[in-house]
Amino acid sequence: MGIVTPFPTGAVPGQVGFDRAELTRILDLYGRMVAAGHWRDYAMDLGKDAAVFAAFRRAAERPEFRIEKRPALRNRQGMWALIGEAGQVIRRGHDLAPVLAPVERRLMKLVEE
Repeated sequence: MGIVTPFPTGAVPGQVGFDRAELTRILDLYGRMVAAGHWRDYAMDLGKDAAVFAAFRRAAERPEFRIEKRPALRNRQGMWALIGEAGQVIRRGHDLAPVLAPVERRLMKLVEE
C-alpha cells in the first residue's frame, strides 16, 4: 500500500466558516426556496470575523436574507443572525434552526398559495 497524504483544506488560519451540518441545513433551505421559485442566486463570504451566506431573488440586487455566523458573539446574544434586505436583524440566537424559522415559515406560505 502507498502512503496516505491528507487532502489540503486550503483553510486560512483564523477564518470563520460553516461546518458540514450547518452548510447542509442552509443549502437545504436554499434549494427548497429555489424550487418554490423565490430565490435564484446565493453568495458566501468567509472572513476573519464572520461567515455570511446571502440569498438573492435576482443576481443584481441586495440579498433578501443574510445568514451570519459570528463566533465572537457566542457567549452573548448568540453567534447566528438572520438579517433582512434593509439590514435589520430579524432573528438572533445560539442555534441555527430557530434562526432560520422565519424563512421556513415563509416557505410554507409560498407552497400553500
